[in-house]
Amino acid sequence: MRGAVPVADIHAEADTASERIDQLLHGEIFDVLDRRGGRVWGQARRDGIVGWMDASALVPHVGLPTRRIASATAALPLNALVDDASADSAPIGAFETDPVAVAERLLGVPHSLGARSSLATDCSGLVQQALFACGLAGPRHSDGQAQLGVAVSRDQARRGDIVVWLNVSSDHSWTGHSAFILDETRVIHATGFHGAVTLEAFAEADARCLADGFEPAVFRRL
Repeated sequence: MRGAVPVADIHAEADTASERIDQLLHGEIFDVLDRRGGRVWGQARRDGIVGWMDASALVPHVGLPTRRIASATAALPLNALVDDASADSAPIGAFETDPVAVAERLLGVPHSLGARSSLATDCSGLVQQALFACGLAGPRHSDGQAQLGVAVSRDQARRGDIVVWLNVSSDHSWTGHSAFILDETRVIHATGFHGAVTLEAFAEADARCLADGFEPAVFRRL
């Protein structure tokens, strides 16, 4: 099945009041494994998350989309998959080259836990979508993003590197906080503290994460 609406929520349980753990963008594939009333359980193929969503948000999967939404301000979210050519779309395979530039186009997008689109996003969703727009692997959660590429030190970190503060003691789906290095002193990230995608001094974000019990930052270069 494929997503038929701009963005559809994926929940941890069949109950729509349960935790939102992911979203399915228009055109993405959801492999249905079980049904319960108007809800279906399965796996989002693009990022591997397993959960429950509304069956009404899906249509039968026929063929493969040929284009992706390349605009951050289109009616459909960035990286949604479509079949028809438009000014907002680009051929699949025609990717951008700078994940940070993609993230900068999302400045001001509201922060929302479990979201992963240009309409609203959480921290790891922002990193994931910026990587997807550049044709790069984008794990859904911060712990997966902390395994990408190769490790670098804080002194070596530069624009485009990913910084992750892990929270391995967490008892829910969210495993840390992710951001991109913007320059020598700043990061770009989606944060509940500011309520949106924003630019912030690394030192301020680092101090807040450490005060909240997160592990020291790790830096990864793709």
